[in-house]
Amino acid sequence: MMVAVAMMTVMSVNAQSENYYKHEFAVSYGSIPNSAWMSLGDAMGTAMISLGTCSYDNGKFTGPISAEYFYHINPVIGVGGVFAYTQEKKDILFDKKVVGEAVSNFITVLPAVKFNWLRKKNFGLYSKVALGATYRSRENKYDNDPNISDNHFVFNFQLTGIGIEAGAKNVWAFAEFGMGEQGLALAGIRLKF
Repeated sequence: MMVAVAMMTVMSVNAQSENYYKHEFAVSYGSIPNSAWMSLGDAMGTAMISLGTCSYDNGKFTGPISAEYFYHINPVIGVGGVFAYTQEKKDILFDKKVVGEAVSNFITVLPAVKFNWLRKKNFGLYSKVALGATYRSRENKYDNDPNISDNHFVFNFQLTGIGIEAGAKNVWAFAEFGMGEQGLALAGIRLKF
């Protein structure tokens, strides 16, 4: 992380005002969000507490699907936010027999700062830091027992070490690599105006 900050500081001198837009809106799809790690921790905890009699199987994730907006206060720094949604469905097993389904929805809001440390006419490199919270709504739907629900907020984040964007005029494609609720890797489309 310190290397990324040093690179941003050194290379922000190279940030150009070419193609400098005040507003940008993006949508993206990522892989392996923080919510996947939360669910893995829950599954391991359940298996340990129940001594292996209760477990989960066939987990399927949708997302993270994200939307973000940034307002650029200058060519280098943009401030804004990220909204992300992820859903997980998995079978609930008791003594290795399916007895229901667990459905978790993760809704995340993260205020964010974006640092454009290289900006050219059709290409750019950037980093992003976002900190906020996720509302997790989980419901265990059992075949023969009453449903059990659990809703709570948890701290969440997105740290993008490197983002790469390329495009022309107002439409740009991008890919990001980092860690957080948007995923370890994500890709999408960005509109600049």
